[in-house]
Amino acid sequence: MGAPPDYLPGHGLLTGRTAVVTAAAGAGIGGATARRFLEEGARVVISDAHARRLKESAHTLAEEFGADRVTALTCDVTDEDQVQALFAHAEAAHGRLDIVVNNAGLGGTAELTEMTDDQWTKILDVTLNGTFRCTRAALRSLKAAGTGGVIVNNASVVGWRAQRSQAHYAAAKAGVMALTRCAALEAADYGVRVNAVAPSLALHPHLAKVTSAELLAELTEKEAFGRYAEPWEIANVIVFLASGYSSYMTGEVVAVSSQHA
Repeated sequence: MGAPPDYLPGHGLLTGRTAVVTAAAGAGIGGATARRFLEEGARVVISDAHARRLKESAHTLAEEFGADRVTALTCDVTDEDQVQALFAHAEAAHGRLDIVVNNAGLGGTAELTEMTDDQWTKILDVTLNGTFRCTRAALRSLKAAGTGGVIVNNASVVGWRAQRSQAHYAAAKAGVMALTRCAALEAADYGVRVNAVAPSLALHPHLAKVTSAELLAELTEKEAFGRYAEPWEIANVIVFLASGYSSYMTGEVVAVSSQHA
């Protein structure tokens, strides 16, 4: 397995911006994105459904980047009241909203013949409906402010390609892709861009706990570089989409993997 490249320093690409990142507690893509945004000069509101992990993450980031640049609020994206509270908090704490990263999602493994309604519904409610709720709240806020802004959704390559036992997750992620494209057309009317990233395999401790070693090895072998992505490598692409370097991009789903078909 090849080694990942060196970690890149920040370049001030998001200086002065305020960002909300969901599912940002821990060592996954959300946590890596929050850290990269702070390294690029942004103020960040992190949220997560797991209050303890969120508190620990906020404390760590605040110690490193300053308490004035990091705030946190527990948010379950399946609860509309909590979503509303999150965006109200961001505006109250920082006076504005510029960037939203919808990272919250839930995976699972089940053959269709064995899949329950609850398994199907739960994954779609977190992964697709949660992204819808947060996108709606973000667009309402950004439209009212009239100062533009950016939304980046976290999709997945399984939104394009088939994978056994992943019908619910694949359907949800394909829905996120379609939502991204449709929202982009509407949001362009008031200067807001909406894009998505589609990772394949970004390994972090939680994923390693819930995925078999055999499956991880199989997926890793298929990647062009012969290794899984580091969460910060996905976060780097999210930084690009959130920054002015992608000013003419909207409605795009960017694969961060060679395994997108």
